[in-house]
Order: sequence, then structure tokens, then C-alpha cells
Amino acid sequence: MSESTSIKHQETVAEKPLWDPYIAGVALGLVLLATFLVFGRGLGASGALARFTAVVAHAFAPGWIDANAHLGGYFAPGAHWWDDWLVFEVVGVVLGGLFAGLTAGRFKVAVERGPRITAKTRILFALVGGAITGFGARLAMGCTSGQALTGGATFALGSWAFMFSVFGGAYALAFFVRRLWT
Repeated sequence: MSESTSIKHQETVAEKPLWDPYIAGVALGLVLLATFLVFGRGLGASGALARFTAVVAHAFAPGWIDANAHLGGYFAPGAHWWDDWLVFEVVGVVLGGLFAGLTAGRFKVAVERGPRITAKTRILFALVGGAITGFGARLAMGCTSGQALTGGATFALGSWAFMFSVFGGAYALAFFVRRLWT
């Protein structure tokens, strides 16, 4: 992508307004409060993705999933993979994000990247990073939204330590990949 194309692309995106981050933060806080009041639990996403993974894997290897101590419980007699409210939360996030993008005129299919990285490399980095993050979320028994939002809101010391580590690690890694975005 040439520099003029990159600048034109940035101007096009900048013309469309974003939510004020402080208003968005307050709105997210109110959503979190509502989940505590209505469901008795906070926000999270990795539990729903684990259930989705179990359903897909069960279609290909039902014996292995049934014997798996972690994933097999989703298929125990009387249990249904959609029993957890997090499944509906994630579906709501996807539909809400789609609605917001469409109504704000910001919906498009594109690969966001800097001028020094190809779209294929950006997608590869995103997939590798997503796999590492997903593995870490299952290892930690929760994702960053569950740790940061739910744990942080309840002043859980481990959640605060986790988030400082996440931000510190991301800041340190940014040093190595910054040239790809400038």
C-alpha cells in the first residue's frame, strides 16, 4: 500500500465518528452492573467459546470429547451446551457489534494493517495471537474480560495483577512490532 493510499484510508476512517471513550466506559460499567444485578455474575467470553469448541469437536470425535474431563461435561445426561448464559452474551455481543457498525456507517470487510505488513502476514499474526490468547484464557480459567472487568470490579487482587501484567507485556511487545504500523 502506498503512503498516499494509507493516508487516504486513514482520513476515510477518521471521518466517521467514534463513541467518546469516557461515555463508552460508563456504558460498559452499567452493562457490567446490570449483569451482576440480573444474572448474579459478571462478564466473560471464553466459557462460551469453550462450549462452542466442544460442540464442534463433538461432531468429529464424540468419544474423545465424552471422555475429556473438561469438555465432556457439556454432553452429560440432562446438560445442554447452551445452558450457560455466556453463550447468549457472546451472541448478543456479535449481533450488537454488527448493529452498531451498520448504524454508524462503519461496517466494512477489511484487514486493518500498517503500510509495512501484508494482509496475509497480518491475518497470520492475528490467528497466532488469538490462539495464544485462547490457550492462556483456558489455562487461567477465564478471559481478559472476565478478569479485568468482573474481577477488577470486585477488587480481586489477582485480577488487578493480571491486568497490570497484560498491559505491561503488551507495552513491551509493542516495541518489537511498532515498525509494522508506522
